[in-house]
Order: sequence, then C-alpha cells, then structure tokens
Amino acid sequence: MPQDHTLTVLVDETHHALAVPHGANLRRALLDAGFSPYATLTRQLNCGGRGLCATCGVWLEGKAPAPDHWHDHLAAQFGYPRLSCQVTVTRDLVVQLVSDKRIWGRRDPTRRWNPER
Repeated sequence: MPQDHTLTVLVDETHHALAVPHGANLRRALLDAGFSPYATLTRQLNCGGRGLCATCGVWLEGKAPAPDHWHDHLAAQFGYPRLSCQVTVTRDLVVQLVSDKRIWGRRDPTRRWNPER
C-alpha cells in the first residue's frame, strides 16, 4: 500500500505540514489544502494544470524530483520556479510558494537544479 509523504509548505516565514498520498500531483495537493500556487491575477485564468501557462510555479527546496516536462526542465535549469502541475509527489518535499509574483515567478540563478542534491 503506497504511503503518505510530508509536504512542507512555506508561505513567507510560516511552515505548514501536510500529509500527501504517494503519486499525488503537487498543484492539486496544494489547492486541495487551501494553498494557491498562483498569483492573484492567475487564480482564475490558468491552464488547469496542463503545463501550458507556467503560472503555478513554486520553489522546491532540497532534494526535489527531477523535472520531466520540457518547461519544468528549462525552468529548473535556468533558475525559474518549477511548475507545480508537473511535479508528482514521490517523497517528502519542501515547497516555497512564490508570494511576490504578478504572473510568473522571477529567475533566481542560485536555485538551479542540481541532480547531485
């Protein structure tokens, strides 16, 4: 029987711990728990989790799963937030919501994906 994983959601300086089933979609898990990966302008106008609009970006801290969607791979490679709609929860994760975005998250070159982490 698949196990639950701990999803730690960082909202500014506050930490929230959620139990999320193995294989859950990160975007859906966040929304179901009342956390939005969207900016105010994109809460109603988004692609619904199909990986097309890039508005559900979040920062993944620590050992994050490797990206497998083309956009998510480029975002991780160049230091942009990862698309929560393209992340499957297969381990405990720490997710930082991007609280200052207008539509998309800003680039942070210190957050480039490193498969060695």
